[in-house]
Amino acid sequence: MPGSKVSLVIMTGSSERSEVERMVALARQAITLDTVERALAVEAIGPIVLATNSASLAESLRGKPVHVELEAPGEEFHFGRRLRELITSRGIEKVFYIGGGSSALLSSEEMGRIAETLLSTDELVIANNFYSTDFAAFTPAQAINSIEPPTLTLDNDLAWRLVKRAGLPCKELPRTAATQLDVDTPTDLMTLKPHPGVGPHTRRYLDSLELDTSHIEQAMKFFTDRKAEVLVAGRVSASTWAYLEYETACRVRLFSEERGMRASGRQARGEALSLLGFYLQEVGLERFFAALAEMSQAVFLDSRVLFAHRRIWPTAADRFYSDLRQAEKISDPWVRRFTEAAIEAPIPVVLGGHSLVAGGLYALVEAAWARGEDLPRHVEPWS
Repeated sequence: MPGSKVSLVIMTGSSERSEVERMVALARQAITLDTVERALAVEAIGPIVLATNSASLAESLRGKPVHVELEAPGEEFHFGRRLRELITSRGIEKVFYIGGGSSALLSSEEMGRIAETLLSTDELVIANNFYSTDFAAFTPAQAINSIEPPTLTLDNDLAWRLVKRAGLPCKELPRTAATQLDVDTPTDLMTLKPHPGVGPHTRRYLDSLELDTSHIEQAMKFFTDRKAEVLVAGRVSASTWAYLEYETACRVRLFSEERGMRASGRQARGEALSLLGFYLQEVGLERFFAALAEMSQAVFLDSRVLFAHRRIWPTAADRFYSDLRQAEKISDPWVRRFTEAAIEAPIPVVLGGHSLVAGGLYALVEAAWARGEDLPRHVEPWS
């Protein structure tokens, strides 16, 4: 009967303008394959629809019970309009939307709970993050016709629009690595690699890459060390800070700056400012990283805030090579020097984007504890 199952809509775009962008694109495709296999094991989900511009991903799903919508090459992609088209053309009543890189650690059991909750009600949005959505399930699916669809390639405000414009109630999922990690950059691949919840397609792909994760392996061990201090800087949310305070044994020194700089337009207008950025200007790269080392045993740094502060926005290739610590491949002279200084720092410095200081931290903390540390993970709060 109509509405007896939740339709799963996955959108997996592929940008392969450079070798390093192709690396991330192929990882998202591997994650998509794992997501499909997990979803096929969920009784409450069906049918599964995949929208992608990757012919190879479409071919990988040949013979699977998946409806593949292959996007035309060179056609401008508008996320909101495309999602609305898929919902409308297929008469979907209850929909579970997933961005291609956002479900690397989402289990069949978790997908099932989301779908079953949606089936039990007529009006609801279930989102991984209300203000920065990577995946969301909602009913009625036709509510998407009541909102101005999210623009271009961004799905971040999908849940917000469905609540504020369509009037649907919302439940936000608990914040874990499974709900918060979204693969956008090479750093996300490196933070994903040590996690035990990685699916078989993604695991095989990660193992095929020559990723130097030694600095991450060194840095993550401090999360379970009650004598250590870890520094986290960038677009860090209060919920992530609370997670670190509760789920790690170490002390956390945190600099939260320029949250929402892209969505608000501050970055595009050249208005983004960073206290760490001003300090870097004053003392130079070598002293900057030396000072961070005086305050901590490991650093997790959202480098995009510093780039925006300097009024530069490197190419995706340069940003990604910086994350990979492959300074010799970086075209921008300042970004190359910045990356070299981070590599030469006396402590491990992990560079990345927003996802590093969001879902990436959740994944690394979970992986650190999973390695058998015998310290108590946390204590129960007073009730």
